[in-house]
Amino acid sequence: MTVPLSILDLAPTSTGRSRRDALDDSLRLAQVAEQAGYKRFWMAEHHGSATFMSSATALLLGRAAEHTSTIRVGSGGVMLPNHSPLMVAEYYGTLATLYPDRVDLGLGRAPGTDPVTAAELRRGGADLNDFAADVLKLKRFFGGSDDATVDHGVPGSQASTLGIEPRAHQIRRAVRAIPGEGTHVPLWMLGSSTGGAQVAAELGLPFSFASHFAPTHIAAALQIYRDRFKADAETAQVDRPTVMAGVNVMVAETDHEAQYQASTHTKLQSQLRFGSTGPLQPPSWDGVGTRVNPGVDPTHIVGTPADVAERIGHFVEAFALDEIIVTCYAFDPAVRENALVSLAEEWSA
Repeated sequence: MTVPLSILDLAPTSTGRSRRDALDDSLRLAQVAEQAGYKRFWMAEHHGSATFMSSATALLLGRAAEHTSTIRVGSGGVMLPNHSPLMVAEYYGTLATLYPDRVDLGLGRAPGTDPVTAAELRRGGADLNDFAADVLKLKRFFGGSDDATVDHGVPGSQASTLGIEPRAHQIRRAVRAIPGEGTHVPLWMLGSSTGGAQVAAELGLPFSFASHFAPTHIAAALQIYRDRFKADAETAQVDRPTVMAGVNVMVAETDHEAQYQASTHTKLQSQLRFGSTGPLQPPSWDGVGTRVNPGVDPTHIVGTPADVAERIGHFVEAFALDEIIVTCYAFDPAVRENALVSLAEEWSA
């Protein structure tokens, strides 16, 4: 059985196009993804980048959900140490209230930015124990009110709204994420290392592995995740190890055209490697056809629809994956849309 395909988007901007254009392009991609049959449209949190416009993921996902009707939308992911669990529960609980059974919450431990920007975000610790405690809080916030002991006194927030000064003993001690309470938003763990795999296993979470930029660690990470998975954890979301993995793709009618369009991604990788950011650059013929890509390289699967689908299939079989999430970088948004539609058509065929 063919596993589902999903899309990961970072709202990249291209040279000569505005930042608003990038956000509109992202919305159109969500609509195209739904029509093409993709299961999920996820967005990753990034801050301070001149390349990616996906800093306020909850806002962008709300826009995407409002202009689609069936595709699941979610974070891929929210960098949890950047935020309080209560605020995350309120934001994503609001989305889940507005768009029931369509919202996912992927969680990561990385800052999603440089150290200076991370400091301005007033981040908490990324320690595994702290992270696990925050995930447990999220699980309880998304549960029903019975998940916490609730006093029957006047809620402090309600009293202050009414201009009442409640007595200390009357203030409700339980913290509730409303309207997130009772939405039971599905939680995923993101990771690019064995550390993330350990957390996902310990907490009983489905695991989305970032093989699209950390392919050398996937075998070890999935072994640890599957061996140590705890279906009886209080935070458990699934009853067995469940794995999604990422791939970068470029698809075109001919291999030569695909290699040409993929040169935009190659330039982006070079930029990021040297710590610089900026809009996506136009493709060029320089170096096209010289790349050597033996076997399956999830960081760069480039070719015709049939070739790319076949290589993704080999990747799925090699690691017994339950789902694939794809990223695609193209200078022209229309090229990206066509590439992903072509892949979906070939995959379903």
